[in-house]
Order: sequence, then structure tokens, then C-alpha cells
Amino acid sequence: MSRGRIQKALSGFYYVNTGSDVVQCRARGKFRHDGISPLVGDWADIQELGAHQGVLNTIEPRKNCFTRPAVANIDQLVILASATIPVTDPYLIDRMASIACLKGCKALVVLNKCDLDNADELYAIYGRSALSVLRVSAETGQGIEELKAALCGKLNAFTGNSGVGKSSVLNRIDPAFLLPTGEVSRSLGRGRHTTRHVEMFMPDGSTGLIDTPGFSSFDSAEMNLQLKHELPHTFPEFLPYLEDCRFIGCSHTKENGCAVLQAVRDGLIPESRHRSYVRLYEELKDLKDWQANK
Repeated sequence: MSRGRIQKALSGFYYVNTGSDVVQCRARGKFRHDGISPLVGDWADIQELGAHQGVLNTIEPRKNCFTRPAVANIDQLVILASATIPVTDPYLIDRMASIACLKGCKALVVLNKCDLDNADELYAIYGRSALSVLRVSAETGQGIEELKAALCGKLNAFTGNSGVGKSSVLNRIDPAFLLPTGEVSRSLGRGRHTTRHVEMFMPDGSTGLIDTPGFSSFDSAEMNLQLKHELPHTFPEFLPYLEDCRFIGCSHTKENGCAVLQAVRDGLIPESRHRSYVRLYEELKDLKDWQANK
């Protein structure tokens, strides 16, 4: 038996890095029987059969997992965005950051294409938020060294809407990745899905970078009852004010005497972040206990 980490899942095969080899594995039938899908980032025990082939036997307990992107054991979710084609809606950033917080990992907002647009409005929002934010350009290399430092020693999953340049940024971090990149449609304002599968790269022994397919619409798989119950706590800027509201059970959306709303009025919480919170609240409020995701 050998232990390793799944670095790629493709066409029913799982590629497990044992440190000395990458073994192409099929999963035992019990995974399908138990309704378990091995994910990139999982630690696994495998049986090696020789010639770089093996069988996936067991998956170790996860510290977290995501549905989209389909990854596990993530330390930091890197949310790529841009202020030029395509223009990223702050709500998309906030939604992903909220889910990251729920899953117990950090969120890092990375504003790409700053050679074309410096993303001043987005940077102002997140520079005043509790989230970390960096400006980079995959084209010129601006900010890439600072980004490398923020990624160091963590398992990082890159996500964002199609066309924001996830693969381009990863290629700039390490040109050896040779990831395919695509053009953005100026008429549609979005990119093509150049990344077709989830794959982990290890530029050094302690840092993992996971490229994931982009998406052009909001995915609802993580919008569940747990997020509904924990939503205020997934916006870290709210935390100093949650206990100061006049009424127990305050929704922090429109109540008189709400300390969170007062902090928004006082400029202590960015208005854009609170608008995203209200939008998420409205989407989640009608979920009932029997609708909890299995």
C-alpha cells in the first residue's frame, strides 16, 4: 500500500502523486456503492500494480470539500476577477468568499488584467473588506511575486468566471505548467472554458496550485441550509457587530437598531459587501430544514 494525493481526475482515472511516482488509478467499486467521489486534493491509500498503474483503496478524512470547483482539503480559495472583458460582478466574488469561509479556508481576491484596467473600484471594495486582495497582470508580470508569496505553503484552488485568466496567471507563476489559454469574446464579454478538468500542480514540495474550469453563471450546489444558518458569520467584517444588534435574530438586512447596518452607514463595512449579503440572504431565506443537502 502507498499513500499519496490525487492531483488529477479525468475520464474515470485518478492520478495519485506518491512523492516518488504518479500512479494512474481506478477507484474500487465501493466508492460508487457508498456514493463517494474521490476529489483532487484528497489524500488516498492506493495499491500499486506496477507500470505506473494502481487501484484507489481508501480516501482519508477531509478537512473540507467543494462541489464547484470539485476539490478537497483546500487551505485557500483564490478568486480571480477582472474589471475588463469579462467584468466580474462583486456578488460573484462575495458568494465564493462566503462559501470559502463556511468551509473553513481563506479567500484571496486576485484582480487580473491590471495592465488593461487597474480595477480601482474592485480594489477599493476589497481593500476595505476583511478579505485579502492583490492586483496582478498575467501579461506583464505585475504583482506575480507578491501572489507567489501569498500562495506559499498552502493548497490553493483557483476559481472564477470564464475568461478572467486563471490559466494565464498560473502559467506566469510557473511557465512549465503550459496550460492552454483562450481569447475572450468581446461581443459576449466572457471567455471559453479552456480548462476542461481539475488538476493540481506542485511548483515546490509545500505549495499546491489547483486549476479549475471557469464558469459563466452562478452555480447553486453550495447554496445550502448550512450557509443559510451561518451566513452572517461568513462575512468577517460583520463579526465585531453581530452581538450589538437591538433584537435577537436580527437578519442584518433592514431592522432598526441593527449594528451591522449602522457600521455600513458609518463606512466601516463596504456597501457592496452588504448588498451581496442581502442578495444571498434573499436567495437562502426560504430554504427549509428538509431541503438540507445530503
